[in-house]
This record gives sequence, C-alpha cells and structure tokens, in this order.
Amino acid sequence: MRKILCVVPCILIFCVSLNKLYAQSIESIKADRETYLWGEGSGSTIKAADQDALADIIGQISTQVENTTEGKTVETNDDFKKTWSDVVKTYSNATLKNTERIIVQNEPDAKVFRYVKRSELTKIFESRKNKIIELAGDAEEALKNLQIADALRYFYWSQTLLRSHPDASEIKMKSESGKEELLITWIPLQMNQIFANLSVKIAEIEQKENYLTYILNIKYKDEPVDNFDYTYWDGQDWSNIISAKDGTGIVELPKTQTGAEIRLKSEYVFEGEANIDLELRDVMQKLPEVSYKGSYLNVGSKVSVAQTASSVIASQALAASSTSSTATLTSVATSSKPMNTVGSVHPLTEVGDKEPVMKKIITAISTKSYKNAEELFTPEGFTIFQDLLQYGNARILKVGDLKYYKFGELVICRSIPMSFNFKTNNRTFVEDVVFYFDKDNKISNLTFGLSKKTVDDIASNDSWSEEVRMQLMTFMENYKTAYALKRLDYIERIFSDDALIITGRKAKVNNSPESQYLNSSIVRYNKLTKAEYLKKLKYSFASNEFINLRFADNIIKRSGKLNATNVYGIQIRQDYFSTNYGDTGYLFLLIDFTDSIAPKIHVRTWQPEKNPDGSIYGLSDF
Repeated sequence: MRKILCVVPCILIFCVSLNKLYAQSIESIKADRETYLWGEGSGSTIKAADQDALADIIGQISTQVENTTEGKTVETNDDFKKTWSDVVKTYSNATLKNTERIIVQNEPDAKVFRYVKRSELTKIFESRKNKIIELAGDAEEALKNLQIADALRYFYWSQTLLRSHPDASEIKMKSESGKEELLITWIPLQMNQIFANLSVKIAEIEQKENYLTYILNIKYKDEPVDNFDYTYWDGQDWSNIISAKDGTGIVELPKTQTGAEIRLKSEYVFEGEANIDLELRDVMQKLPEVSYKGSYLNVGSKVSVAQTASSVIASQALAASSTSSTATLTSVATSSKPMNTVGSVHPLTEVGDKEPVMKKIITAISTKSYKNAEELFTPEGFTIFQDLLQYGNARILKVGDLKYYKFGELVICRSIPMSFNFKTNNRTFVEDVVFYFDKDNKISNLTFGLSKKTVDDIASNDSWSEEVRMQLMTFMENYKTAYALKRLDYIERIFSDDALIITGRKAKVNNSPESQYLNSSIVRYNKLTKAEYLKKLKYSFASNEFINLRFADNIIKRSGKLNATNVYGIQIRQDYFSTNYGDTGYLFLLIDFTDSIAPKIHVRTWQPEKNPDGSIYGLSDF
C-alpha cells in the first residue's frame, strides 16, 4: 500500500515540474524573436486549438515571405498580389510540419503553443528551388528525345513553382549548352521556341457520314514528335485531349467545317497529372494559369478529300473476296520502296500468307464486322482482339507499309496506328497495334506498340542478339497492353510466385514533433506479395474505365552473374493515365527470359521520383 500511495504525490510533483519547464520554455521562445516564429491557439478541443495556433504562425510566415519577396518578383500586378498570400500558404503547409507543439491546457478549454525556427523557412525555399531546377532539367532531356508533351509539361511545372518562389528573379541553372540560365526568362523562351518549331500538316482526310477525319503529321524541327498532347476547336468548343504518338495525330470535324482552318492548342498545363505532387498541385491551384499565345497552331485544311488507305483496303478486300482469297496486299504490305528496318532488326520479305489475313482483319475493323474475322484468330487471340476494340472507340487512322519479324515460332506484324477515344475523361490516345501470327498462321495475340524511339533504342543495341532485342520489345509491349486491357490472367502469369514487388507513393506527414521533413510529403515504400499486388490491381482495374501506359527513357542491362545470363533489368520512366488519376514515375523490372515465350518478373519496383542522388532502383540493388 505504501508504494501505491507514494506514486500519486510523485506524479503530481513531476507534472508540476514539467509545467514549470514548459512555461519557462515558452517564455524563452517568445523572447527570442530572432530565432523563432510562434503561435498560440485555443479551442474546445486540442485539434481546434492546434489549428488556431498554426493559423497564427501562417500569418507571421506570410508577412516574412512578402517582405523578403518585395522588389524581387517580376509579377507585380494587382491580380498577382491578391494571390500571393495564398501562395505563401503552400510554403506554410510544408513548413508547419516542422513545428514543435506544446499542449498548455487540455480539453475542454484547450490551449496549444506552436513554434518553429526561422531557419526552417530557408530550408523550405531551398527544397522548392531544387525541384524547380530538376523539372527544368527533365524538360531539356525530354525535348532532346522529341518528347514534346513531356518537355512542355516539365517546363510549365518548373515555371509554376518558380513563380511561387521568393527568389524567382535570381534562380539559375546550367543548361545543356553549359551556360548559366536565368530561369524566369529562360523557361518561357524555351516553351515559345518549342511552339515555334512545331509543324502540323494534314496527311489524309477520311469521309464519314456526318464528319471528316483528318490524319495529322506532327513534327518538331522536321522530325516526327515522340509524343504531343493537344486539343482542337470543333466550331463550338475545344475537343478532348488528344495524345499523338510518333508524329501521328487526329482531328474530327463536322462536314460543315470543310475548308475552314483547323486550330490546335498545345497542352502544357497537365493539371490532372500534377495531382501526384501535392506541393505542385497546391501552387497550381493558387496561381493563375500562364497563357502562351504560341501554343495555338493553325493548320490549313484545303486538301482534296479522298479515301484513306483503310477505306481503300476495305473496298479492295470486299471485291477481292469474290475472286481470290490470296490477293496481295498492295496498299498495305508490299511496296516498291525497300522495307525499312527497326533499328538493326531486319523484317521478313516472304510474307505472302500473312498479307491476306491482315487485309481481312483491316476490313473487319474498318467495317466493324468483327465477327467475320473470328476464323483468323486463335480463341485467346480473338478474345484479346475484342477487348482491344472495346478499349475506347477504336478506329484505324491509316495503314502504311506493314513489316513482319520472326520471333521464335511466331511472326510479328508491325503495326497499324489506331485511335482510342474515352468520352468519360475526354481523352483520346493514338496507339500502334501489333499482331502476332502463330505457326498455323492465325493471330494469337495483339499488343499496343512502344514508341518508335523506345523500339529503336532497344533494336539498335548490337551488343545483344536479334532474338534478345525482340524478346525485350515484345515483353514491354505485352506488359503495357496487359494493364490497358486489364488482363489480370496475363499479369498473374508473368510474375513469379515469390516476386518482390515494391510500390512507392507520396504521403502527407503527420503533424508531430518527430516529423522533421522539409516538405509536406515523403515517399513511402510498401513491400507487397504477388497476391497482395494482384488484389490491389484488380480493384484499380474495376474502378477505372481506362488505363494507358507510356514509356520513355529506358535503360536495359543484362545481369553480370554467371548463372543469370538471361536475366535483364529494365529501368524506364512510366507515364500512367487512367479515368480518375495520372502520374509519372520510374519503373524497374528484373526479368528472367530463360523461357522466351513465358518470361518471369522477379522484381518490380515503382517510385514517384528519383532518389536524392538522381538514381532509381536497378540491378545493383537486388
């Protein structure tokens, strides 16, 4: 009993001493204005009092940042001044994660004291400055690779964060030319130069019942763009976003618009994709959008209206079916011109038995008589064919010289550009559709092709055999397509049962004294089993009308281990688009190609941003 009775006065003495210690600490913090910013709050609950204290600090931070910024910012108009206090809060939300909290009085009449060192503000500004420079560097790299959508996106995001920085007029970076560039003038210059060097021409016009389809050739400095996002004016409103690929785009206008000039607007804001970065999203919501007059492109539509290749093929096929089932595909696969190679992987020249099959498939797609083509497919191939045609409003854009490549017992036909339109999210994607022939001359598989640059990067690596290069290309195309068509069965097959799966996501940091982070989010990594990953994937597939993956900046290395000569590591930047979400991150796959037809993924990692040293997960980490 004595021990129990003794505890109470000990606790009381301790609490009184602790309160005195906190009181002394609070008074000393208040007295040291040069070192600390502090705020006090009260409320019926701890949470309410805490928010009141944080709001008190926000006001002080806002005043300090405005005083620091005065005379530095280029934008001094009234509209900008009105939004500046909101912009400051994007720093405050991050900074306040570093505040310490003292509960002065508990509920129901709660009182909270919050404080933060002024030096933390400098760290926050430095963190945003680093992100501004990193995004501008990513934009330069994307532009070099003709990834125009990515270049514009990163330049604009960099500019958006720059406009929110108190030292905006002073931040510089070293460009690829080696020159120190002042970003506040250099970024707009780069964006305007991109717009000025874009050229759009009409390649073909296809007549429909009530409208015309214009197939566009889109180039940057006379080279087909790897990617480019845009909208167009349809006479009443701007269209949904079109994602052009490998220089091919599309515009659909009512016939009443015949002869009128086509007007495009380059997409550069990418507001939906910005949601992956909480800091960027907050700033983008606070600042008015920057308008670029150069983003509007006019395309003359005075081109004679003619049937497209797909229309010609459809009519030729119908006529040919009454005479010969082995007619050559003059408009599609054979040409007087020499067949091009994909990198240094050479196409087949004897494909007479494949051409009639492709001719009938193109006709079936063009006339939407899909069932008529069922005999040309294996059962699984026809299922994939149906799924692909249901992936948006699928339509053939054009048909050029189809090329055929040997891959084990299979023959791969590359490729038919098609458009896929999703009205729910106002999005249209252009994809190259690739066909796989089995040994019985039936189509056993279809995939969405990689971009021309990605294919060329892989195919031109002469240090690997043609077989290895085809394995890598076909695997990545099957992987991309499986997510688009929500093929859980295929994804389950390609992951080994003991696969290591790591997913990264940005998460908000809790308000606590232990959370000493320089911004409002950190990257958290989760290790998942194959079953856990597939369960999450199944939920994602069910909640999205569409998913579309776009790959860029691939680095592929073979494992150096003697017993793993068929194991490769693929590092690749992945743009992910879905009905209600979009992001950009870095994917790493460790794949065993010992069985070329049934490769296995042993490691899959995804991270929303690079590591602090600029690296991403790779072979050396596993």
